[in-house]
Amino acid sequence: MRRENNCVEEKALAKGDGGAECAMRARKRKADVATFLQDPDEVANMELTRKKHCEKQPSWNSVPKNAHILIPTPDKDEDPVGVDYFHFIYLSVVPTRASPLPVLGWANRDDVWKNMINKEETYVRDKLYMQRHPILQPKMRTILLDWLMEVCEVYKLHRETFYLAQDFFDWFMATQQNIVKTLLQLIGISSLFIAAKLEEIYPPKLHQFAYVTDGACTEDEILSVELIIMKALNWNLNPVTVVSWLNIYMQVAYLNELYEVLLPQYPQQIFAQIVELLDLCVLDIGCLEYTYGVLAASALYLFSSSELMQKVSGYEWCEIEECVKWMVPFAMAIREVGSYTLEHFRGIAPEDLHNIQMHINSLDLLDKAQAKQALLAEQNRTSPFPTGVLTPPQSSKKQSSGLKPI
Repeated sequence: MRRENNCVEEKALAKGDGGAECAMRARKRKADVATFLQDPDEVANMELTRKKHCEKQPSWNSVPKNAHILIPTPDKDEDPVGVDYFHFIYLSVVPTRASPLPVLGWANRDDVWKNMINKEETYVRDKLYMQRHPILQPKMRTILLDWLMEVCEVYKLHRETFYLAQDFFDWFMATQQNIVKTLLQLIGISSLFIAAKLEEIYPPKLHQFAYVTDGACTEDEILSVELIIMKALNWNLNPVTVVSWLNIYMQVAYLNELYEVLLPQYPQQIFAQIVELLDLCVLDIGCLEYTYGVLAASALYLFSSSELMQKVSGYEWCEIEECVKWMVPFAMAIREVGSYTLEHFRGIAPEDLHNIQMHINSLDLLDKAQAKQALLAEQNRTSPFPTGVLTPPQSSKKQSSGLKPI
């Protein structure tokens, strides 16, 4: 049919003016046929819908005050007007902290930094989660974490393993209610079991984790609680811990011309001294008020200067001032006893010694720090502390490492 109609039109066009008139009649006939083939009730409904749609259009007098509200046009059959989106500004979430990372050969430095910032905003900690567990006391959390440090030292586990376990424990407790104190050890060792499988190349066996509990937790109980923890955390098991942030800061501070970011460039002893302060601070539940990046930057500030802290972390002084003041009593407690030196573990490479979690007499140090904290609160000291004077010195009974300070 279409070919015949086309032939009729071509013959009409060939006849001149009369052909043009015939062509117009042929087009009109096509439109009439298309309308005739539609259901009469459907045509009536379309006209009624069109009239109602036109009646519902707001008048100019009734336009709302918000100019951004879209007013639909009645003529939907017309071709839409082309919009050039090239002139629209693409809005993206830009990290507030400038990236201190150097040019990386394996990734885009801005993407790596943005990913770390996003994780810090995603893994938010609840500083008031103890209120969900009226039976528990903050001291119980302190004793548990101190015991986990000791377990990590016995099995020569990495610092990252301990801090992952601490994060899993705190985050899991924030999702629960009315946990009894008899379950704390089971939750803690299960968190360490998960962290060891994520971080360690050769994690301890399940029966070894059960063994250190002295019969308080069985292997089946650890496996059951492991699954409960991972479900409660929605399988999000990859936070950027405080020791990871410190590692980045130290790498940037001691970066050499080769830009070997993946290999440690900083002195091990200085890294261990700063982590010793963080180990003490994390035992206090007050650390939950600050992000891991702020905690690491504050600890680095107490061992260096404000300029270096801003360079390697992107934080301004006003962003870490409160955390620094909170951390000062802990640094003063460590200064009184002196910092420890790295120990040599059998089977651990010398370049990896600073990554092994150490256990010190943290409970006594914490009591001293909290006593100083209460004293400073009574004195209401709000002035900023001078930089460099709170650096924990080497103990006179120990040999100096001979390393240059930051």
